[in-house]
Amino acid sequence: MIDLSAPATEVAPLLLGATIWRGPVGIRLTEVEAYMGLDDPASHAFRGPTPRARVMFGPPGHIYVYLSYGIHRCVNLVCSPEGEASAVLLRAGRVVAGKDDVRLRRGNVAENRYACGPGNMGSALGTDLTESGESVSIITGLTRASQPLEAGISSRWRLELATQVAEFRQGPRIGISRNTDAPWRWWIPGDPTVSGPRK
Repeated sequence: MIDLSAPATEVAPLLLGATIWRGPVGIRLTEVEAYMGLDDPASHAFRGPTPRARVMFGPPGHIYVYLSYGIHRCVNLVCSPEGEASAVLLRAGRVVAGKDDVRLRRGNVAENRYACGPGNMGSALGTDLTESGESVSIITGLTRASQPLEAGISSRWRLELATQVAEFRQGPRIGISRNTDAPWRWWIPGDPTVSGPRK
């Protein structure tokens, strides 16, 4: 079982190969980035618990959704103990369920581009800003996310853990202008859904 109260830098690589579910849409994660708190100038939490970043300072295991460039809804998984902000940005993945829904949202693009990049990830999942702060139910391969949900399991956001940790590469985050040297991006090498360098 994954410990979401650990810092995002520890959680992020463990999410590769896991599947994030929102309703009937499931996306297997192939690229993630970690963002820390007050010591990470690239993080929304750098200036403390502002109205935008307040969810990052809340309890772990919640979704943090923010708007990028006024149009892209980006999805993060909150980590660290309550009061210590960190989150994992879901950068890219492969749609494994709900392709009809995703096709309606993403239009006429290649399947490996459905959730390629954080804005496309948010669009493929169909999330919106009102869902920021919602909890995520953690399930294992023994409880398939496509099966009927047990009592008490969230019907919206679920994280289905991979049966084994995926092979990954690590390097600097992309698309940021601060703290650019921190090696807090992880990806599955060679996967065509990855949005940044794939080697």
